[in-house]
Amino acid sequence: MRKHVLVDGRTAVNYTMFAPVHAAMRRDPRVQVSFVASEEPTKAAAIFRDAGPDARVISPLRAVMTKFDAYVTSDFMWAPLLFRTRRIQMFHGVGGKYGFDAPTESMRVWDRLFFVNRRRLNNCIAKGAIDRDSPAVRLIGMPKVDCLVDGSLERDRVTRAFGLSSARPTVLYAPTWSPASSLNRIGLTLVERLRRLPINLIVKLHDRSRDLRPQYSGGIDWVAALTPHLANGTAILAPAADICPCLAAADVMITDHSSAGFEYLLRDRPLVRIHVPELIELANVHPEYVRLLSDVSESTSDVDDTVAAVERALADPSTRSATRRAVAADLFHEPGSATKRCVAALYEVIGLEPAAEPVRTPNVEITHSRPEPRPSDSTVCQPSA
Repeated sequence: MRKHVLVDGRTAVNYTMFAPVHAAMRRDPRVQVSFVASEEPTKAAAIFRDAGPDARVISPLRAVMTKFDAYVTSDFMWAPLLFRTRRIQMFHGVGGKYGFDAPTESMRVWDRLFFVNRRRLNNCIAKGAIDRDSPAVRLIGMPKVDCLVDGSLERDRVTRAFGLSSARPTVLYAPTWSPASSLNRIGLTLVERLRRLPINLIVKLHDRSRDLRPQYSGGIDWVAALTPHLANGTAILAPAADICPCLAAADVMITDHSSAGFEYLLRDRPLVRIHVPELIELANVHPEYVRLLSDVSESTSDVDDTVAAVERALADPSTRSATRRAVAADLFHEPGSATKRCVAALYEVIGLEPAAEPVRTPNVEITHSRPEPRPSDSTVCQPSA
């Protein structure tokens, strides 16, 4: 009997978290994977745009009426379903934002909890959100970042695929979403200053920064605002939801407070953190994660010191290397093999033996020609880290 898995998403990053697992399972005729945007169905095409043209995207009504063997999400979503199914939380991000690492509500409603690291697991136990001996717990890691350590993303190849020169150092600016983010405070001025350096510049917007609603982007159309500043052949706006190719290409990364900043530690390259106290407060960042990001980066507060920090990082990339590697080992459980564990755990839930074909993280195809769906202004939903 064919098994049916439903994947729910709030933004495109939710699919990105599941993408390596999808790639490993999609050729198995015993399993059918369906996708739903249960909270904002009109955004389903944008959320699952990287799932491929043959992806089975269904409406919330169709999902309600269908019997699934497993429901998977990487956000705290709970789609109403008519039939009982096993609910799997695989999380997304390791930034310590929005209470993910200090939950105030019980997580016992989930049939499986695929933890990214032991730190978050221990925090949830300490807060009483789950029991220490909970049968729902699986220590998986983050499948999304396997490609950062398994050799499938090579710096020069990715840089050329972006249309940039691999001979120039590449700087990635990847602010998080928030009306209080560094993008809203100094973003355009910073981009203009960075363009004057002899570098490639990649600007990677968070999914939510593309959302025109004020609570996410500050009501600014950042694609339109940034595009005139990136039209010189050495600066681009990253075209896809998955930041991993950008992380692989970058010699230095600038962020404010994002999970991607921690993910970049797996490349052991220098990180510059723009410290924005208002952002830390608004995003409810756990103080321990503020300290961790500070430990592995050079902290700045304005355009001048950020540009100067980038220049220092390019000149001496080894500074803080030992700390970067230690924090990466803490936050990512056995990177490089998380996909294999996640696939095995998901097959266990649906009662199948994993397919015999070995699990590999696919190479990421980078395209420039496909237009990205633009967000609508309707329907307010809860924050996503």
